[in-house]
Amino acid sequence: MAPGLRNTLAVIAGFLLGSAVNMGLIMAGSALIPPPAGVDVTDTESLQASMHLFEAKHFVSPFVAHAGGTLAGAVVAYVIAVGNRMAPAWILGAIFFAGGIYASRLFPAPGWFVATDLVLAYFPMAWLAIRIGQAFADNKGVTA
Repeated sequence: MAPGLRNTLAVIAGFLLGSAVNMGLIMAGSALIPPPAGVDVTDTESLQASMHLFEAKHFVSPFVAHAGGTLAGAVVAYVIAVGNRMAPAWILGAIFFAGGIYASRLFPAPGWFVATDLVLAYFPMAWLAIRIGQAFADNKGVTA
């Protein structure tokens, strides 16, 4: 398979897995720390209208979901990619970062959460994914 095609597929696979991990962690987090009464976390309008009811504890799950989704997706992209394997992982970090910016504009979350999320959940997780991917590739003999 041509390297460009394989790396494109690595980004797509990473995005799909990272998105699934993100959503799974959001749903699990909502079960562990229920949202305020009457808030439907699957409905954008409900979230926008009731964001003022959220406490700090309600922002743990979104942060973990954003970081975990980025980490999982970037690891997969790194492992699948060939040649410059770091590029697909960084691209995943950038894609999820753009999603984080979009979400911060869509939902009136507190500034401390937006700053923490944008600074710690995306590019640092892409960097960590590269380190994990390198360790996996080095220890398992993965050569692409």
